[in-house]
Amino acid sequence: MMTRSQQGRTNRLTRPSIAIAAAVAVTAGVVAAAPDAKTAQPGPKLSLIAASASVTLDSWKEDPGVYLDLGTYLTSENGAFELKVTRKSYKDPVVAAQIIRDGKKTQTKALPAGLVKDFSGLPDFAQISVIDAAGKSVLEKTEAFCPNNASGRVRPDAPANSKYPQSCPVNPFTLGSVWGVENGWAANTYAGYYSDAVQLPAGTYTAKISVTKKYRDLFGIEDKPQSVKVTVRERSWEGEGGGEGVSASSESSESSAGASSKTDAHAGHGSAASEHAGHAAAAPAAPSGHAGHGAPARTDAPAAATTGAGSTFNVGHGPYPPAPPALPWALKKQATEKGALGRQGFSAAAVGDRAGQTDGSRQAPGVQPNAKRPAGRATVPDVPKPDLRSLPAYGITVSDGYEDVPGKDYLAFSANVWNAGPAKLVVDGFRSPGKELMDAYQYFYDADGKQVGYTPTGTMEWDPRPGHEHWHFTDFASYRLLKADQKETVRSGKEAFCLANTDAVDYTVKNANWHPDNTDLSTACGQENSISVREVLDVGSGDTYTQDLPGQSFDITDLPNGTYYIQVLANPENRLKETNHDNNSALRKVVLGGKKGARTVKVPAHHLVDAN
Repeated sequence: MMTRSQQGRTNRLTRPSIAIAAAVAVTAGVVAAAPDAKTAQPGPKLSLIAASASVTLDSWKEDPGVYLDLGTYLTSENGAFELKVTRKSYKDPVVAAQIIRDGKKTQTKALPAGLVKDFSGLPDFAQISVIDAAGKSVLEKTEAFCPNNASGRVRPDAPANSKYPQSCPVNPFTLGSVWGVENGWAANTYAGYYSDAVQLPAGTYTAKISVTKKYRDLFGIEDKPQSVKVTVRERSWEGEGGGEGVSASSESSESSAGASSKTDAHAGHGSAASEHAGHAAAAPAAPSGHAGHGAPARTDAPAAATTGAGSTFNVGHGPYPPAPPALPWALKKQATEKGALGRQGFSAAAVGDRAGQTDGSRQAPGVQPNAKRPAGRATVPDVPKPDLRSLPAYGITVSDGYEDVPGKDYLAFSANVWNAGPAKLVVDGFRSPGKELMDAYQYFYDADGKQVGYTPTGTMEWDPRPGHEHWHFTDFASYRLLKADQKETVRSGKEAFCLANTDAVDYTVKNANWHPDNTDLSTACGQENSISVREVLDVGSGDTYTQDLPGQSFDITDLPNGTYYIQVLANPENRLKETNHDNNSALRKVVLGGKKGARTVKVPAHHLVDAN
């Protein structure tokens, strides 16, 4: 179950600064400018630009605060801006290095120790100063920058697609990440999920945005702040949750122009989008199944279809909301040139669902199973196989049984099993007519991607519960609560899973796929009438499940206070073939306290990871 603060962070992603998406105008002078020769650094040329001279931001009456998506971007020219961020283990700090590619030559430049603390981006990258209409300073703050943020091309001859991952990881047990701004591209400097709201009354302001000195010196960025006019308007959810209306204080051509698409995305808690019958909405609103127990969640504020989904989109796979969307504004050249400086105009291109391109806010096509179930003798060839590993549990809380099982105490948690490679896990399910279960098969591939073998590997079952409604592969993982002597005391009833690449755990491992296809549960695991389905766990990615329901979480009602361990065990029956079965278990220490009806849990840090 998401905490109130997590729900608040979810809402941030559904409040776009729509005005920014209108255009990105870049003067040839800005793109071509270079730092002073004395401060020039090897590697790409980085510049801070503003997409627009003005933006309109919303402050919501029910949850006042403004999220400063000001439309400033970091551009990369003369090569891609690439950072590799890793930690050897949870006992070691996170370190970062810049990867500089010059033709066939690759240079690794270690960044200062302690510069990054986690995988959310470069801390204190952007300096933001805001003054009101009277010239009074009302805000000074810094924000982190994820180079994988919302991005687009700034010149027509740039690569059509960015090779870098979409967004920065949010899982506290991430092991490795790659951040980058493609050559000729620009990445939004807004911190998204990691940003806090600021209090600004309705009115007009001027924001000054600059790159802080330590990063200008480190990467040779010119000291050229950008100025953006900001209009803050007050809005209300009243009339917007189930219709097109907005409060009187927020009427504008902008809100009316996008009303129909916004309404389709958010209307009707627990309902499907009209154009995707049987699937979750493009930006669904209400929690169901796993999330939202206790009190009904209100409808999210209207949002454009490309701004990123709420946490309920991948219901049960949490507890974190999706990271900031990757491509809400795919920019393309308008083929216009204005003025003596040769100003080039850019505008928002149509963003649709294409194979392998999803940030969780749009439905990606499901991967296709083989046309027929495998025939012939099952073989397990000597080719690369997946390596399933468990992360320590996190998001650990005590909850009651809700209305389902009153009078009980439960230990809820989130768990992730990921694939360290070097091969992806591919499982097909096939159903015989009239059968409730599918027969599941694991496939194996050679170095050229040709299927060279298969083995039966259990079954898949249909989960009809609201918020699920997809096919689960059985015996993928199990969860156990162990006593201090690490002997089992309680086992979770959760045993079947819809496999999807919800978390980027380590994109630095061999053969890691930075753009996995099935990140989207609404299409990853089939429909009730499916005759076959393919589920994939790609190299470098993991699948997080939140165990917060009775039968999935641990019943601790009658357990004595003391020390316990949550065990996350991948491939518990060893049905799946993998490279190593010795790294499938992960333990997380917890200390139970309190009394019945008011139990407590303390979660000590796991080495250097202090996240419950």
